[in-house]
Amino acid sequence: MQEANVSWLSFGICLIPIIVFFASLVWFKLQGWLAAALTVFIATLIAIFYNDITLARSFALFLEGFLKGMWPIAWIIIAAIFLYKLSDKSGYFAILKHSVISITPDHRIQVILIAFCFGSFLEGAIGFGGPVAITAALLVGLGIRPLYAAGLCMIANTAPVVWGAVGIPIIAMAQSVANISNTDQNLISAMVGRMIVPITLFVPFFIVFLMDGFKGVKQTFPAVAVATFSFAITQFISSNYIGAELPDILSAVVSLVVTTIFLKFWKPSEIFRVDGSEVDNGEQISAKETLIAWTPFLTLIVTVVIWQIPAFKALFAPGGALHYTNIIFSIAPGGNSDIATKWTLDLFKSAGTAILLAGVITAIMLLLQRKIGMKTVWGAAGETLNDMKIPVLTIGLVVAYASIAGGSGQAKILGTCLAQTGDAFAFFSPIIGWLGVFLTGSDTSSNLLFGALQVEAAKVIMAAPNAAVKEGLDTLFLAANSFGGVVGKMISPQSIAIACAAVGLVGKESDLFKFTIKYSVAFVIFCGALTWVYAHYLHSWIPLAG
Repeated sequence: MQEANVSWLSFGICLIPIIVFFASLVWFKLQGWLAAALTVFIATLIAIFYNDITLARSFALFLEGFLKGMWPIAWIIIAAIFLYKLSDKSGYFAILKHSVISITPDHRIQVILIAFCFGSFLEGAIGFGGPVAITAALLVGLGIRPLYAAGLCMIANTAPVVWGAVGIPIIAMAQSVANISNTDQNLISAMVGRMIVPITLFVPFFIVFLMDGFKGVKQTFPAVAVATFSFAITQFISSNYIGAELPDILSAVVSLVVTTIFLKFWKPSEIFRVDGSEVDNGEQISAKETLIAWTPFLTLIVTVVIWQIPAFKALFAPGGALHYTNIIFSIAPGGNSDIATKWTLDLFKSAGTAILLAGVITAIMLLLQRKIGMKTVWGAAGETLNDMKIPVLTIGLVVAYASIAGGSGQAKILGTCLAQTGDAFAFFSPIIGWLGVFLTGSDTSSNLLFGALQVEAAKVIMAAPNAAVKEGLDTLFLAANSFGGVVGKMISPQSIAIACAAVGLVGKESDLFKFTIKYSVAFVIFCGALTWVYAHYLHSWIPLAG
């Protein structure tokens, strides 16, 4: 009994940094980077005075984590935002949006194409609140009530969040637990791809039901089914066989193309307009202009896919022609090799470099077409760096906390104690991610905060004499953290604030929260139940390392 008490006392002490982080955001209303910095400071004090880690070792862990936050994580985000800004400044992004809206005049189907499909595309391309803001504003422009538009977009945003901003939530989590788990980003991506199918298939029909009841579902079923199943199939294939970077973008593009073709041959029996307005065909845009407008992001797909080809990846493996471009730094304060950590600057292997290449190709294409000048290109780059400096700092600090928590044993203590719930932990695993996203507003932040905790809990459960599953639980629980996180996005105060600002409902955040909370709770209960089923009855479906 005394050992258990000591264990839970340790749990309480190691939980303090996380409590400080949440309290700083929720109660003290600190900016994210300040909350993260305070969290790192508290975690360092605990590491030194409770976990018996030297100051030099703590500094090495901090530096390792912060540098991982800068590269490859921040590098991917910066490259993706730069590509988006080029598209926006050239005017092509406006054409791209119009190409989606013009597919059908029916508001029910438009909401699926804009909030679900186009929102997924934006989530995969830029993430970080942009998708809900842009799609909600578009729906209001179509005549849908602001609160309704914001709520529908928040619900639609569930399926793609886990792969947002070119796979950053999964890539960052894999990086943060690399020292304690042999699972990698592709295994986590594959596992989430297997878990999220029911939500992906359910959400579009549920959105139509919220708009127009069972009658609406019946009238639009063929088109919504085509959009939904083409999306889900592409999402599953890309997440399992390509990687974490492209599921959102590929799913959205395939779904939009397939649905556009389908609607050339099928129309709903009744055109539904929320505001009763007449159909406005508006300005017609040629197929050539539409294709050119999509070119920057089609280029992104090509470059990222090339980076995932085994033959290309082999160039950077030991003995490969470009292996020398992976520069490994040993972080050893004072030259003490006993406390050294490592950080790899993979200049060309990083997915961020593939995204930047797509941006460079896009810039050249736009310059040749005289859509923009070099001043605009440099302006887009400068704006990107300026806009992202605070988010990047926040990410660096959160990854630094994850590094300190993992290297000092804090994460192991947290995971070990939570694993005492035994078989029930599989149910609670996604709820941890849900709470993390609710409070931080970011699946990436939640994954970085709790990734190590999930791994350590999995190790304890797998080591138990009566364990039903002896391997793969680390992959399952890491995926579950992100899986639960996606349904926490719709109730996150930060996400709600962004959505309300986009549709002119500042001050009405509580109304939007009331709209989404019941659905979020129902979804996370389903996530917990599904994770428990995977752990106990479908563990053969868990992808394993090696």
